[in-house]
Amino acid sequence: MTLADFPTAEFEARLAKAQAAMHAQGLDALLFTTEAEMRYFTGFRTLFWQSPTRPWFLVLPASGKPVAIIPEIGAALMRKTWLDDIRTWASPHADDDGVSLLVDSLNGFSKIGVMMGRESYLRMPLADYQKLADRLPGANFINASDLVQALRMVKSPAEIEKTRAICAIASNSFANAENLFHEGQPLNEAFRAFKIDLLEQGAEDVPYLVGGAGQGGYADVISPPSTDPLRAGDVLMLDTGATLAGYYCDFDRNYAFGHADDTAKSAYRTLYRATQAALEIARPGTRCCDLYAAMGKVIEQEGSDVGRYGHGLGIQLTESPSIISFDQTVLKDGMVMTLEPGMSIGSGKIMVHEENILICDGPPQMLSERAAPELPVFGGTG
Repeated sequence: MTLADFPTAEFEARLAKAQAAMHAQGLDALLFTTEAEMRYFTGFRTLFWQSPTRPWFLVLPASGKPVAIIPEIGAALMRKTWLDDIRTWASPHADDDGVSLLVDSLNGFSKIGVMMGRESYLRMPLADYQKLADRLPGANFINASDLVQALRMVKSPAEIEKTRAICAIASNSFANAENLFHEGQPLNEAFRAFKIDLLEQGAEDVPYLVGGAGQGGYADVISPPSTDPLRAGDVLMLDTGATLAGYYCDFDRNYAFGHADDTAKSAYRTLYRATQAALEIARPGTRCCDLYAAMGKVIEQEGSDVGRYGHGLGIQLTESPSIISFDQTVLKDGMVMTLEPGMSIGSGKIMVHEENILICDGPPQMLSERAAPELPVFGGTG
């Protein structure tokens, strides 16, 4: 029995591509400690990763199927994946939380790829990682971030359909915005109403929902929502990362209440045009830095510290690559990206606009339903 998210052939194809890349770079194995890579190569999907107590390991040899080295509590679920070799221990353990099993699994490999680069982390105690290295004196641990991220950047048709479906669900909820949000509504209740609607529309979960509201714009988009009521002249922004089968959407929408001042309306138009500039060149062969420059030219904030203007999207809310000045990644057919230009609009306020797209032969496909070209105003004259 395999998990329902994908057929076994999907994981076999992912493994084959990984092993071809490993052979090209002379790697004997890949070692993973993080949820995204574990799920990508096995289909093992659980919210139990929220607990930091237990480490989880996956070894991809240069030939043969992956080997899972996991706490016993995950064995029953892992047996539902396509893996055959599942090695377990009773965790938490007083002094050997899977290290000996991991050493046995990696013994004999001389070049072991590990995620060490940007947008990666080590999800095991550093002391245990040092024990592992000490007990494998013949092994060289090599940065494999570029290899793995290159594999995950290009989505399979099955992955694209998951993303397309969750983007459609979120688009439906945003289309219902005028029925969900109203002047006088506390901001936290607006968040709650939107999350409920996403679930009712068919989202499996809403692990990420941020935003902000304020007169003519918002200063902060990452804090928990307050109980302050939405007022006439406020601009509300909600940015959702709802999921379906573990795949994310990630886009936002802006709404004004009663009326919108000229600064807010002008900023909204600028961001819409910046997004359009990126859409016009988002093709296979274009670099991420080219998208950044195209949007920055419209916003006229090139050289300022405005962060990136988008990123990859998939089984994580944000994935490689980044749409920023220094990212030379070349877009390829099958990449799912966000376009996320933002700008300051005075008095410490900002505005952000975001869409989800699929890079393909020719113009990109919109995965999120395109935002309105003018800032929507609920109740009032605009």
